[in-house]
Amino acid sequence: MKHNRNILMLAFAFAATAICLGDVHAQSPTAPPVFDVASIHENTTHDQHTHNSIYNSWMNARFNATNLPLKMLLQFSFGMPESRILGAPDWVDSTTFDIEAKSDGSVDEQMGKLPPEQARQQKLAMLQALLAERFKLVTHTETRELPIYQLVVAKGGAKLKPNAGGNSWGTDKNSIHVQGGDDSLAILADRLADVVGRVVVNDTGMTGQFDMRLKWTPDDQPPPMLNGAPDPNPPPNIFTAIQEQLGLKLEPAKGPVPVLVIDQIERPSEN
Repeated sequence: MKHNRNILMLAFAFAATAICLGDVHAQSPTAPPVFDVASIHENTTHDQHTHNSIYNSWMNARFNATNLPLKMLLQFSFGMPESRILGAPDWVDSTTFDIEAKSDGSVDEQMGKLPPEQARQQKLAMLQALLAERFKLVTHTETRELPIYQLVVAKGGAKLKPNAGGNSWGTDKNSIHVQGGDDSLAILADRLADVVGRVVVNDTGMTGQFDMRLKWTPDDQPPPMLNGAPDPNPPPNIFTAIQEQLGLKLEPAKGPVPVLVIDQIERPSEN
């Protein structure tokens, strides 16, 4: 079953079981907050055109997802790309869920006062606790020697534009944009890793703020349409596009890669 793999942006969303966490998660003064109530239903629409979506703000205690494969929620909650989540059964990728989780308004208020990075880490801990509670998730991390890519400067030199102001970045099914950021090439390497399915290490020797836009044609998709007909000059595959558009290159290598290993996971029980 193939899913529409939308970008995991800072706004996302969760599938056939309604679950109430209730008093099990009574808050103690020192315990990190958890979701007080979570509704989890398996999405049974089986509509391939329905997007996978997460709607989330780091600054509150609410989380919503629609038609979301559990593998995608694992990626979001643990900050791991799909290729580095190992040991999951097939249903984790093929079964999608609709999820609505929230906490008391006082927790919203508390999170709204936190520094952004602290709020983000707290929200991720809440999602990991939800996975452990309702999907009986048990994991551990390892470092394994795996294939990676080194991002290097191609022959002829890099073709990078200095940042013109602003900070944003994102990935679509056939494009990446990076605008500024503290280290633009490190951001690009992270975005490329999501596309090529391997860790990408920035070995260009370059740092700084740049504006980059990369467009390619995925190998498993037909050429894009132009004026109602297939584009006669579609963008090349991603490896060629990186060289032609950015003056960079992906070179295969091997290196230590942190992975998330699934020791136990179950479908959520019905109430």
